[in-house]
Amino acid sequence: MVRTPETPVDRIPAGALVVAAVFSVQFGNAIVGSLFDRVGPFGAASLRLGCGALILLALVRPAVRGWPRHTWLGVLLLGLGLGGMNLFIYLAIDRIPLGVAVTIELMGPLAVAAVGSRRLLDAGWVLLAVLGIVMLGVQGGGALDAAGAVFAAVAASCWALYIVASSRLGARVSGVDGLAAAMVVAAMVIAPLGAFQALPAVTADPVLLAAFAGVAVLTSVIPYALEFTALKRMPTRVFGVLSSLGPAVAAVAGLAVLGQSLTALQIGAIALVVVASAGVVMTSRRR
Repeated sequence: MVRTPETPVDRIPAGALVVAAVFSVQFGNAIVGSLFDRVGPFGAASLRLGCGALILLALVRPAVRGWPRHTWLGVLLLGLGLGGMNLFIYLAIDRIPLGVAVTIELMGPLAVAAVGSRRLLDAGWVLLAVLGIVMLGVQGGGALDAAGAVFAAVAASCWALYIVASSRLGARVSGVDGLAAAMVVAAMVIAPLGAFQALPAVTADPVLLAAFAGVAVLTSVIPYALEFTALKRMPTRVFGVLSSLGPAVAAVAGLAVLGQSLTALQIGAIALVVVASAGVVMTSRRR
């Protein structure tokens, strides 16, 4: 087996990489949310992925020649997971608070950790998370926006695909070459869908391109590179524990950047989902 040269990032604990990625992506998402009135969720997803793919290609220059078919299949699956995760979480936070959307999205990592388990304890954790999601449906006497909740649930399934595909692809290719190639796939799938919002917005204000280049670094290049590197060195179950910080960080980011306050009931619901996600991955058996 050929060992790849160690980089400075490889010396940083994998857990620290994931935590840094959580903060980077959630505060970046909050910044994107503040731009929805100018570019829309479809346009935001296409600009973020397009800029992120170009930046990663320029920095990484992936050596794809000679990759076998199964590696390209992994790139395709990771790209679809990335694209869907970006688009649907933006569609969700356009309708519901960022902290609530990310809480529902967390069901993706929870499902990855719990899949295949037949223990009552794991079923209990899942039921606790479901209780938290149901509690989120009650806010100030009104129901949670149904479309926003569905979009967040689709983002959750895409996040699950992203975790599994990233872990497997990272074991086959060196560095972040696989991630860079997958980002291109994601951009090619999502950019055409968001062109109807992105092109008019950028034509009217070209400065948006520079803004989304910065957003792409904060929400795609940095966090995905950190997570892709971390998943080479940690089990997906541990990744799931650390990912459970996402809703709490998202709630703070939503308050600080977007001025989105949450009710006591919603904060309690987020806490239940965080505890359930952490619990299911900490108590699950290694497989």
